[in-house]
Amino acid sequence: MDTKQKDLSYFRLRLQELLNASFPEKASDQKFIEQRSSWAANAYQAAFNSGNTIDQCREIANYILFKNLYFSRFDTVFQVVCNEFDTIMSDEELRPFALKMFPVCEAVFSSYELTDDFAYSYEFDLLYTEITGTISIWIQENGLQ
Repeated sequence: MDTKQKDLSYFRLRLQELLNASFPEKASDQKFIEQRSSWAANAYQAAFNSGNTIDQCREIANYILFKNLYFSRFDTVFQVVCNEFDTIMSDEELRPFALKMFPVCEAVFSSYELTDDFAYSYEFDLLYTEITGTISIWIQENGLQ
């Protein structure tokens, strides 16, 4: 296996890991994964060929690999479930419940401009409160099921 293929596999695995954990809505988008991984591997190789340090090459490749993937809507829903509803379900039920609530909360996100640094904005608190309310209403109407 040549270096380029090894780099591509490395970036593909890193991206897939992030998507599985934080972006379940993109985790099976093979075209997206292949394209991003390829771009990152190419950027890494080009940066290396230009004489950059390994750390600089990695930073350039990561920028491309993870572009627009720093703020996760799913992680936000999961955070709300863990912080606000952890007393009404067991720890092993938290992630499956957050996955169930993710589509329920999807419409809430449309009112916000979600940038990579959104989690550090004042509006994040409003979003958090809105998601908490949406989940509370859903539980009142449907139970935990």
